[in-house]
Amino acid sequence: MEFRDLGLSTDLLRAVADQGYTEPTPIQQQAIPAVLAGNDVFASAQTGTGKTAGFTLPMLQLLSATPPHKVQRTPRALILTPTRELAAQIGDSVKIYGKHLPLRSAVVYGGVGIVPQIQALRRGVDIVIATPGRLLDHLGQKTLDLSQIEILVLDECDRMLDMGFIHDIRKVLAALPKSRQTLMFSATFSKVIQQLANTLLKDPTLIEVAARNTAAERVEQVVHLVDRDRKRELLAYMISFHNWQQVLVFTRTKHGANRLAEQLSQDGLRSAAIHGNKTQAARTRALNDFKLGKVRVLVATDVASRGIDIDQLPHVVNFELPHVPEDYVHRIGRTGRAGNGGKAVSLVCGEESPLLKGIELLLNQTLAKIVVPGYEPKGSAHAQAEPEKRQRSNQGRGNQGARPNSQSAPKPQSSKPQDPPMPNKKPVSASRARKRLRSA
Repeated sequence: MEFRDLGLSTDLLRAVADQGYTEPTPIQQQAIPAVLAGNDVFASAQTGTGKTAGFTLPMLQLLSATPPHKVQRTPRALILTPTRELAAQIGDSVKIYGKHLPLRSAVVYGGVGIVPQIQALRRGVDIVIATPGRLLDHLGQKTLDLSQIEILVLDECDRMLDMGFIHDIRKVLAALPKSRQTLMFSATFSKVIQQLANTLLKDPTLIEVAARNTAAERVEQVVHLVDRDRKRELLAYMISFHNWQQVLVFTRTKHGANRLAEQLSQDGLRSAAIHGNKTQAARTRALNDFKLGKVRVLVATDVASRGIDIDQLPHVVNFELPHVPEDYVHRIGRTGRAGNGGKAVSLVCGEESPLLKGIELLLNQTLAKIVVPGYEPKGSAHAQAEPEKRQRSNQGRGNQGARPNSQSAPKPQSSKPQDPPMPNKKPVSASRARKRLRSA
């Protein structure tokens, strides 16, 4: 199937072709015809599967089918998102796909001045992409009229509920006309999400591309068991030894993100932190530097990570496991996007065992656990159980995981072995790892 088979207009097909796309993803194949038919939609698909185009393309077509208000353009479509980064990303998609159409859009979110947004709204727009907080600010100042909304999109609605936006969402809904088309897109199908859908949607088309709450199929997942106070050392070592050039690292707290970014920079790995306390300008700059390769490691909290859309991001690292298992799915969904493969590494200490069990229960699978030689956890069952497992696995991998001075195993021939070799007496620092890599 190709995009031209979905009933899209010539102008939209031109815009899609300009981006080099010809075949729609599974979520697009199902969502686009359903939205074009005027149905309410309740869709669940993993991140990186093309959800944004799945609602953006048909929305643009429906709006362009009728001319905009000539006197003053009152918004006819509202896209509500949980974070600034995601709002900006969707705003870019609306402009890209709608570049051949006479439609205007505006992105409104906090962290930046409200005056330019007010000016844009006064000039008249057809589509508003917004975060809940700033949208309510505009409603409170009466700088935005939502009485003519024809299409409402709730994107990443599971995340909005997790972030406590349910009351804000209900306030926004109260300002919308009851007669409208509503589209809900989510990465997970929880009971709370289903309850919300039951109150908002009328006879919706249900679309579920991936199995419920599963991780992206193309993402290789591995757990490295390590003591809490050696996580940073292990992370720097692995990035240097494997020569990872683009790594997204997750922490639980803003302070932890700042501290880890500073420590990794001291280790010679150029890093930046992105979280809610950063100004929008700083967050945008850090993300752009990361995409351009100027920053090697981007340390993020869960909230700030939404909207990080990099098609070929190869590595995601959970420096700390999230308290909510579903957040794990969102995190690792940053890699393995757009048909590409990816790897998700979790550094897990003994105290996080219950969190790991919760994640495995959600995924309905047991994640591979590996103790990196030289970084074995102290005083835990893993310290005794894992080396034997590692030895058995190494028999099938040749020299991988062997000690550098071992006479029974040959020296590594590849500069990118699967597991780093065991240090002789003390852990190898990041600088030593880089030297070893260059000499390999």
